Amino acid sequence: MTLRRSLAAALAVFSLISLPAGAVTSSQQAALDAAEIDESVFLDGDIAITADALTVDAPSAILMERETGTVIWEKNADERLRPASVTKVMTMLLIAEAVDSGTLSLDEPVSVSARAAGMGGSQVFLSEGETLSAGEMLKCIAVSSANDAAVAMAEHMAGTEDAFVSMMNRRAAELGMENTAFTNCTGLFDDPAHLTTARDIAVMSRELAAHRWVREYTTIWTDSIRGGSFGLTNTNKLIRYYSGATGLKTGFTSAAGYCLAATAERDGVEYIAVVMRCGTSAQRFDSAKTLLSFAFANYTLLPVTAGEALPPIPVRLGREGFVQPVMAEGVSVLVRRTSVPDIERTLELASSLTAPVSAGQEIGRLTFRADGTELISLPVTADAAVERAGWGDIFSRITAFFFFGGR
Repeated sequence: MTLRRSLAAALAVFSLISLPAGAVTSSQQAALDAAEIDESVFLDGDIAITADALTVDAPSAILMERETGTVIWEKNADERLRPASVTKVMTMLLIAEAVDSGTLSLDEPVSVSARAAGMGGSQVFLSEGETLSAGEMLKCIAVSSANDAAVAMAEHMAGTEDAFVSMMNRRAAELGMENTAFTNCTGLFDDPAHLTTARDIAVMSRELAAHRWVREYTTIWTDSIRGGSFGLTNTNKLIRYYSGATGLKTGFTSAAGYCLAATAERDGVEYIAVVMRCGTSAQRFDSAKTLLSFAFANYTLLPVTAGEALPPIPVRLGREGFVQPVMAEGVSVLVRRTSVPDIERTLELASSLTAPVSAGQEIGRLTFRADGTELISLPVTADAAVERAGWGDIFSRITAFFFFGGR
C-alpha cells in the first residue's frame, strides 16, 4: 500500500472513531473501500474466452444481457442468500414505477419520521421532521445506500415500512422472483428470513434498468444534498473506474458478505452482473468486472429482421386479393461475436391463404440459427384482416372479368 493510500486509510478510521456507534457515512465508507482496494482491480481488460473457461471468486453469481434477459453465465445463481443493501434495487424499482405511473413526483417533499431518522448503517443522517424532495431521497439511496432515506421513502409511499415491504414482495412475485422474500426495505438487518438469489436480483435489476432515467442517479460518482453542505460518494466504485458503468447497487453486512448488482453499457448493449457473499469488497468488484468484461468481449446483440421486404401474399376467396406480412420491430437476439458471420436466417411464408384471414394471424416464421442451433424464431403475421368474399363480391369480379378483361 502506498503512503497516500495508508494515510487515506488512517484518516478514514480516525473519522469513524468520532461517530456514534453504527453510523458510517457514504464518504467514509468510500474512503475505507478505496484504502483497501488496489486500483488494478478496476483496470479494463475484456477477455475473449469461452464460458466454460470463465471463473470468478464470488460464491454466487450470474451474468445477464438486459434487453433480451438472456443468461450468459451463472454460478450457484439459485442459492438463497442475504442480499444486504442490494435489497434497495427493489426499493428503487417501486419508486421508479411510482414516478412513471404519475403517483409520485420527484419534486414532492418527503418528511422524515423518528423511525427513519433512527436507522443505522449507511445513512445521510436525516433528522426527524427534516424534509427532502423524493428526488433527493432517491439520490441518497442510489449513491450512498442511505437506510434512513430508504425508510423515509417507504413510509411516504405506503404509510409504513411493513406496508411497503408487502408491496416489494408482491412485485417480486409478479416478476417471477420465486426464491425471494423481503422483510425490510434496506437489507440492513441480518434477518434469516430476508433472502433472495443472484438470479432474482438480476431479474429486478433488469426491471429497474428499463427505467432509463434512473441512470441520472445511479451513475453519480459524487454529489451533495442540503445545499452542498453534505457530500455523497457512490459506494459502487465501478461508476468511477469501469468504462460504461451505469449502476447499480452495492451491499454489505457481516452475515451477507460483500454483494453487488452491477450494470454497464457499451455500444447500445447493457449487461447485468450480480455477485453475492464475496469475502472482500475488492473481490466483489473484481468478480463483477470480470463478468462484464467477458460479456463485452464475447457477445453482441443482432437485430432480428428478414433482411428483405416481405412480399404480399395472395388470398383466395377474399374481399381483398392480398395481405401484407409483417414482423415485430425492435427485436434482437444475443449471439457470440464469433458466430455472427455464420448466422443462418430462414424465412418461411405461406405461398397463399384462403379467406377469412385474421389480423395478427401467423402466416410464416423467421428463424435464426448458428451452428445448427436455433437462436430465435419469430412469427410473421398478417397486418390486416381479410374477410371472405360474398356472392355479390364474386359476381362483381366475374362481371368485371368478362366486360373489362379483369381490369
